[in-house]
Amino acid sequence: MRQSSTGGAGDGTATEDDRLVSIGTVLNLLREEFPEVTISKIRFLEAEGLVEPQRTSSGYRKFGTADVERLAQVLRMQRDHYLPLKVIRDHLDALGRGEQIQLPAPGAVREPVDGPPERADGPTASRVGRDELLAAAGISAAELGEWESYGLLAPLPEGGYDAEAVNVAGLVAELGRFGLEPRHLRAMKAAADRESGLIEQVVAPLRLNRNPQTRADAETTTKDLAALTVRLHAALVQTSLRVRLY
Repeated sequence: MRQSSTGGAGDGTATEDDRLVSIGTVLNLLREEFPEVTISKIRFLEAEGLVEPQRTSSGYRKFGTADVERLAQVLRMQRDHYLPLKVIRDHLDALGRGEQIQLPAPGAVREPVDGPPERADGPTASRVGRDELLAAAGISAAELGEWESYGLLAPLPEGGYDAEAVNVAGLVAELGRFGLEPRHLRAMKAAADRESGLIEQVVAPLRLNRNPQTRADAETTTKDLAALTVRLHAALVQTSLRVRLY
């Protein structure tokens, strides 16, 4: 955040850095970099002890600049390095003690299940092996097998898993702490399949276009539509919950 243009240190006027902001403001600050983030996600990270906002006498959350920066660190570690929350918490604690940490590089060389090593173009373009998925998500082989039986995760035809499977596994594990079992999540998977099919219908003509630039833009369009779909889904869930609760 930038300092306010009026007032300065020592004159009794608070700067923008000193102000505490609401969870809604935090959401707007984070969404520029993390369009999929929701208020529920921020509250969940608070419940997991990854951020500790102040509370007003009325119980409302108030976040400082350090809280927003910490949330951004957590979200980056999840998005770029596919780390489970326990590992992220340990990394943040180490940083708080002034220790150096080493994160796995997003584009690092990975060993595929079969064939020679290959360099991934990015986190979503790489593959992870079964053991790597288990370690990164902090889950057991039995849990992975159960989630596969419900269709929540599936290995790639050529072996291994898409790197996004680490994120999926972490989220399924987090939901499990609230009592949501894999059988409860099948409806979410079915909805995701329908949404991805809808996006594919929009993007398919772009991929078949004779113009090379149009075909190249198809990937960007896919990502943009996916981000918008996630945001709409989150908004619809929030609206539905408000209707049910109030």
